[in-house]
Amino acid sequence: MTETGNPIQNVRWLDAEKTVVVVEAAGEIDLHRSAAFQEALLEPLKKHPQRMIVDMTGVSYMDSSGVASLVKLLSRVRRDKINLRLAGLTPRVRNVFEITRLDTVFELYPSLQEAIDS
Repeated sequence: MTETGNPIQNVRWLDAEKTVVVVEAAGEIDLHRSAAFQEALLEPLKKHPQRMIVDMTGVSYMDSSGVASLVKLLSRVRRDKINLRLAGLTPRVRNVFEITRLDTVFELYPSLQEAIDS
């Protein structure tokens, strides 16, 4: 079953200065949802954080269009010198990153807390 709508469930800032943002995603991120996903990922960058953490604990499935959204985000944050971390990838989603060798490109953390603390 394909979900519609935005897979971003929540965006929260960890500090008053808005230097660290956590973006929580959930559900399936596929061709039908990747455009909304990409747009929502880019929105917090307007406030110029120093670090962005995408919490993917709730993401059950991601296809190549979802991965492409994250690659575009990575390109943007590198240009703007923002540290990007992905947290909580399920084994199914992590496998996509390993197959494409993107696990060597992105900073991946087992949990949101580890991404925050490191």
